[in-house]
Amino acid sequence: MSCGEPHETDCGEVLDHLYEFLDSEMPEIDRDKFKQHFQECSPCLEKYGLEEAVKKLVKRCCGHDDVPTDLRSKVLGRLDLIRSGQAVPEHDVTVTPQES
Repeated sequence: MSCGEPHETDCGEVLDHLYEFLDSEMPEIDRDKFKQHFQECSPCLEKYGLEEAVKKLVKRCCGHDDVPTDLRSKVLGRLDLIRSGQAVPEHDVTVTPQES
């Protein structure tokens, strides 16, 4: 997605790293660039607002569930593969039911 206007920080870059921004998982200098971009680009600001609302809704509805450690590790490992540009197997993340 792009608004078609030139920006210091490209719309694609902003949208690719939107959750890092939402989760405050990026350096402050990059956060400042994103804030500036949102001031200039209404489509990206709209997308940011939507994703922020979804994140808050999920937290409110599901924020109290404990995530199994092994699942968390698998998901984080998969995210690392995706961020590094490596191929990600389709079937490497499996969820096993917790035994009672």
